[in-house]
Amino acid sequence: MAGTVLQRFAFHFVVALAWLLAAASAQAADLTVVVRDSSGHAVADAIVVAEVAGRAAPPAQEVVISQHDMMFMPFVTVIPVGSTVTFTNLDPFRHHVYSFSPTRRFEIKLFGQGERRSVRFDQAGLVAVGCNIHDQMQAFIRVVDTPFAVKTDAAGRLTLRGLPNGALRVRVWHPYLRAPGNETAIAVPAGTTNLPVSVSLRRPAPMQHGY
Repeated sequence: MAGTVLQRFAFHFVVALAWLLAAASAQAADLTVVVRDSSGHAVADAIVVAEVAGRAAPPAQEVVISQHDMMFMPFVTVIPVGSTVTFTNLDPFRHHVYSFSPTRRFEIKLFGQGERRSVRFDQAGLVAVGCNIHDQMQAFIRVVDTPFAVKTDAAGRLTLRGLPNGALRVRVWHPYLRAPGNETAIAVPAGTTNLPVSVSLRRPAPMQHGY
């Protein structure tokens, strides 16, 4: 009798677990976004953010932005709130890295080859980075408070994983995008798994950056 009760309990437990796993799977979806310009060329370094409420940012990270050949590498970086960026000078001369962005103002005064300086980013938003000595150097850091923010690769492609099912809205940002704040919003119908996005880009000012 006891064995029968335990068997029934185990059966119902397995059924309930399978139902919960299926329900969780049904409530999550992936969205692949491909960003191209008006000429059909892939747009790298575009950041796509899904507007999903109630989801915490992933854990803080430690990332590196190098200065090499008078370029910031990478050009665009996406980090969670609370992350630390280490600026590493690989050039045989000094750099003076700074930002006047309200999200995170900082200044790293002259530091030479092989030296490293770190900055913590505790507020969500955009940070434009420059070099006070080499005006052509530029980079961007997007600090996010959501797990649904990804940067396109060289093919203009990215995938947002684990999104809730249903209609949602995504925001596409690029430093050269012709739109207020260099950003545009797109409504995504429920059930969409692939989203082609065409954007119009302005011609950048002369500068150097790396990927």
